Amino acid sequence: MKDPHTVLLYPQATEKAVKLIESENKLVFIVANDATRSDVKRAVEMLFEVKVDNVRVGITPDGRKRAYVRLAPEFMADEIAAKLGMI
Repeated sequence: MKDPHTVLLYPQATEKAVKLIESENKLVFIVANDATRSDVKRAVEMLFEVKVDNVRVGITPDGRKRAYVRLAPEFMADEIAAKLGMI
């Protein structure tokens, strides 16, 4: 199992990411290029003590890997974002 701190590199706090936090209960992270969806799910669940519903992964135009993490309805993405200093 990979160390959660090496899987999640940093949260992304763009205008679109903040909109996703508020409207879809999603967090956006830049993750390690070798991280899988299950690695990202485990890392978020361990670091923030939440339950993850879904993880979608994509590659940015500059070659980094971005993960969209939807939290379970009983957890609030805006609370995690506030702890991270995103909003």
